[in-house]
Amino acid sequence: MKTLSLLALGLLGLACSAQAQWQGADELDWKESDVPAPPAFSTEQLVPFEVSTHSELSYGLVPDTLSVGSDGVVRYVMVAQSRSGAVNVSYEGVRCQTGEMKTYARWAPNRLPLPTPFSATEGEWRATAQADWVGLRDHPVARPAWALARTALCEGSTVNGNPQRMLRDLRLGRSRRD
Repeated sequence: MKTLSLLALGLLGLACSAQAQWQGADELDWKESDVPAPPAFSTEQLVPFEVSTHSELSYGLVPDTLSVGSDGVVRYVMVAQSRSGAVNVSYEGVRCQTGEMKTYARWAPNRLPLPTPFSATEGEWRATAQADWVGLRDHPVARPAWALARTALCEGSTVNGNPQRMLRDLRLGRSRRD
């Protein structure tokens, strides 16, 4: 009986090792697809989400911009607004498999003050000079993406289904354990 248990443990270890090697090989072969241009947006239908109970900013995801690429990257437009009315809009991507995010572009308004709601036509997108992947837990700029990933975009290290499911989960606002 003891020999059988040791054999089972050995086989389980080999299976886990093979799985880890397969995931590593998959990671080495991964290549980000061509990133679509930043999408048009309007803040009329923003889906709010919470980053921190102590945040001075309110955050929202533009639902029509949420997509999942063939490369497994979830891309979206996020709006952050201060109580004084300052606005930051960014086009971002989250890679659930590696727990990383990237900011592709930032939107700059043509004039201030902005009307409420406002849309992409009232400004222009500017590509981020150094669009690098950063860890969701490692960088302060990633905090909103981390909140989105935990609440709606990712289920562990996999994409949480299609955009409709993600939006449903975001509206429900249930954060998952990490």
